[in-house]
Amino acid sequence: MFRAKLSVVGVLLFSGLITLLAGCSSPPVDKTAGWSPNKIYSEARDEMGSGAYDKAIPLLEKLEGRAAGTPLAQQAQLEKAYAHYKSGESAQALATIDRFVKLHPASPALDYALYLKGIVNFNDDLGLFSFITRQDLSERDQKAAKESFESFRELVTRFPESRYTPDATQRMNYIVNSLAKYEVHVARYYYSRGAYLAAINRAQAALSEYRDVPVQEEALAILVKSYDALDMPHLRDDAKRVLEKNYPQSPYLTGSLTKASSPWWKFW
Repeated sequence: MFRAKLSVVGVLLFSGLITLLAGCSSPPVDKTAGWSPNKIYSEARDEMGSGAYDKAIPLLEKLEGRAAGTPLAQQAQLEKAYAHYKSGESAQALATIDRFVKLHPASPALDYALYLKGIVNFNDDLGLFSFITRQDLSERDQKAAKESFESFRELVTRFPESRYTPDATQRMNYIVNSLAKYEVHVARYYYSRGAYLAAINRAQAALSEYRDVPVQEEALAILVKSYDALDMPHLRDDAKRVLEKNYPQSPYLTGSLTKASSPWWKFW
């Protein structure tokens, strides 16, 4: 009799456990099941407006599927890319943009897609803690900067009348200055280490590849100092004449190879 009661209790416990597990494994309720595409989009926009980009992303993904083949689906894709970007998910943002460009090459929003791709790479260069380290873009790897420049250049070339073109043009100028500064930064590093030939090569690269940029002044100064260190007076004097002609008030002519400057990103 006692064993029978235990068996009944065991069965009840087992049944309850099965029911509990079944409840845990059931799919979550989709609150958007009865929503129209416009309703989903409105909710996603509200989430983004409040800064809840992580909540907006799944809504936009649902909208992209339910409104497939419509302009609203395209809008959802671009909004999702922006939400990924604002969430600090640059790789996902870029992947979403690339998918959009591939699927909708004739979209009227293509100019914005190119602009957003440039912005994602443009801001990705500095990183999360740049405001603490005060690290200049010219002191970092330049892959993202170059990709940002290419996106902006495509935008400016293909859509010269786009509302995004003026800002893209300004950012291109900053990127060019940054890339030139990177070459000079490396040249300065080599010079400080006594690798004068390497310093000359990088300084010459900055002079030949980037025209009319402020750091050409320092590039010329590095050439002067490096040629002098290698006891090459003719090349040193040639470089010095160019420095004097183009920058007659240059502080580098006094012998200093350091010139204080603020991080370029403080302009933004």
